[in-house]
Amino acid sequence: MVIENWKQSGIATKFPTFRNSKLITTKSWLLGKQNDDEAEGLWRIYDGIYDFTDFISKHPGGEFWLIESKGTDITEAFEAHHIAKLPHQMIEKYKVRDAKNPRIYTLTLHEDGFYKTLRERVREKLKTIDNTPKTKSDAIHLSLLVSIYIFAVLSARLHSLLFLALAGTALCWTVIVAHNYFHRRDNWRMYTFNLCLMNFCSWRISHALSHHIYPNSYLDLELSMVEPLLCWVPNPYIKSKLMRYLSIVTEPITYAIVFPLQMATRIFYSLRHENILYWHDILPLSIPLAMFLFSDLTLLLSLRQWLFITMIASFAFSVIGLNAAHHDPEIYHEGDANREDRDWGLFQVDTIIDRGDLKGSQFLVLTHFGDHILHHLFPTLDHGILPQLYPILYETLEQFKGKVRECNHLEHLLGQHKQLLRTTPNTKPPGSHN
Repeated sequence: MVIENWKQSGIATKFPTFRNSKLITTKSWLLGKQNDDEAEGLWRIYDGIYDFTDFISKHPGGEFWLIESKGTDITEAFEAHHIAKLPHQMIEKYKVRDAKNPRIYTLTLHEDGFYKTLRERVREKLKTIDNTPKTKSDAIHLSLLVSIYIFAVLSARLHSLLFLALAGTALCWTVIVAHNYFHRRDNWRMYTFNLCLMNFCSWRISHALSHHIYPNSYLDLELSMVEPLLCWVPNPYIKSKLMRYLSIVTEPITYAIVFPLQMATRIFYSLRHENILYWHDILPLSIPLAMFLFSDLTLLLSLRQWLFITMIASFAFSVIGLNAAHHDPEIYHEGDANREDRDWGLFQVDTIIDRGDLKGSQFLVLTHFGDHILHHLFPTLDHGILPQLYPILYETLEQFKGKVRECNHLEHLLGQHKQLLRTTPNTKPPGSHN
């Protein structure tokens, strides 16, 4: 349990309610946000209260985003997901009043600040950008998707461990590439994320609305959902000396069960509290079904082999995802000293250390969460076109005293484990050495 003196967030004036929940899920996170955000039961953007009820069915991105975010402050999510000017102009007709209380979030989005300056430059660049890499992204995704079923069936027909491992790898990569699509408006490719037993609807909350907006903070679900097995917050009151070292031992086991554990948690919550399952949760069963139909395996053996494939994918996904960008002693985590400039975009930069060894390969970027800083800043853009934005990013960071940190995969693996062991907060704010 967190001692009261430590219940202080670097990005909010309140310790998030959901952190006190016995079972932390996307639902408890949303309920906590509704309790904390001073949105008055509607949608809050800056100091305005908006009623988008009549706009839900018209929302170009799909109904999900507005339905799930009702009752919360969506300021940063709105700004990050809408690069064009039109959405900022049209929301004014849905404003119903000024908010009664100040925002609880301390991050800023000033017109002349880093993020909005960068976004304006990106908006202009998008008018002349080469969009052909988007087609390549689609081809990579489709190829990996098909390969899952080919390798899975071959593993069943030939009783081959090699094809079993290849099927698990293909499943892992397909899921990571599908993440490129669920940040956007509704599309068929986002459903392929579900093949791993996780669900894109849950991840639109835990990843897009939580982690992407509040990385490495108490509000980041991707931190709290794996505690106490893995704890990256440098806080001795929520990370004991025993847990620091025990996490190194439990880490491989945790990696292998991430996928089935998320499904099990959602089933448990649905049975005990409120249903958070969807019809598309059955999509993973298409893999063992294909193995059963096109091989001599029984249904039971097909299910068992599919479970092995899923656990291989889960382990690979965790090795890639948890060592992709966010955990290293050099970058900001909750409890560390804050940068004086509280710009939301600089906060994103300060919480990320990019994989420099991925740059130059669209396949590696798509399958290993590459170009991570630009993806956090502009999540709705296809990964394929992000490299064209680096000159603008570097120019703007130099202007606002920001810094892109980079390392290779081995360095990130070492850094992530150093962060697991770290309990002393950094006293030097990001950017103070520039």
